[in-house]
Amino acid sequence: MRSSSNPAFRNLPTGGGYGGYAGFGQPEQAGYQQAPPPLTSERPMTIDDVVTKSGIMLGIVAVGAVTTYTLELWGLFFPALIIGFVLGLVNSFKRVPSPPLIIAYAVAQGIVLGAFSGIIGGRIDALTQNPGQGLVVIGQAIIGTIGVFGGMLFVYKTGAIRVTPKFTKWITGAIIGVVFLMIVNLIMSFFTDGGLGIRSGGPLAIIFSLVCIGLAAFSFLIDFDAADQAIRAGVPAKYAWQIAFGLTVTLVWLYTEILRLLSYFNSD
Repeated sequence: MRSSSNPAFRNLPTGGGYGGYAGFGQPEQAGYQQAPPPLTSERPMTIDDVVTKSGIMLGIVAVGAVTTYTLELWGLFFPALIIGFVLGLVNSFKRVPSPPLIIAYAVAQGIVLGAFSGIIGGRIDALTQNPGQGLVVIGQAIIGTIGVFGGMLFVYKTGAIRVTPKFTKWITGAIIGVVFLMIVNLIMSFFTDGGLGIRSGGPLAIIFSLVCIGLAAFSFLIDFDAADQAIRAGVPAKYAWQIAFGLTVTLVWLYTEILRLLSYFNSD
C-alpha cells in the first residue's frame, strides 16, 4: 500500500489473510512462491465499517463542538488542544487501533473546535461590531469543509486525479514543510509580535491558509486511496477505526484553516 501523507494510516496492515496477496492484490512474481497468508478469525473490513466508524467519530466531534460553543467553555481550548495532540500522536503510532483512545481523541478535538470557533466568532463580532456575524462565518466554514470533502471524494471516485507514489511524496513533503513553518512561527511569536506573519491576517497569512486548505484537500485523495486499498486487501475490520481517525484528523485541520481564512476577510 502506498504510504499516506496522513500518519494515521501508517500502521495499516498490508493484508488480512482473506485470499488476497500481501501486496494488496498484486500478482505473484514469476519464479517466486509466496507463502500463504496467515489465517485469522477476524472478518475483513468493508466500506460500511469505514462509513460507520467515521460517522461515529464525526458525530462525537460535532456534539463536543456544539456543547463547548453553547456553554462558552473557551478556557478548555488549550487543555483539550494538548490532550488532543498527545492522543493524536499515540493513535498515529499504535500498531493496533484502540477504539477508546480514538474516541477520546474525537472528544478532545470536539472541545477544541467548539472553543476555537467561539474565540474566532467572538473576535469577528467585536471587529465588525455586528453581533452574529461570527456565527455566520462559522456556518460558512462548516459548509466549506463539507463541500471540499465531497468535492475531493467525487474527484477520487471519477479518477480525475490519480494518486501515484510521486503525488503522495509531493503532498507529504509539502505538509512537512507547512508543519515546520507553523512550529517556527509559534517559536518566533514568543519573541516578535506576529512571528513570521503567517497567522497575522495579512496577505502572507491568507496565502498560507490557502496553501494549507489545498494540502488538506489533496490529502483526502491519499487517505481515500489508502482506505480503498485496505478494503481490497481484506484487512481486519477493526482497522476501520484507524481510517476513521485519519479522516477526522484531516477534516479538523481543513475546518480550522477555512475558518481562519474567512476570519481574515471579516476583520475589517
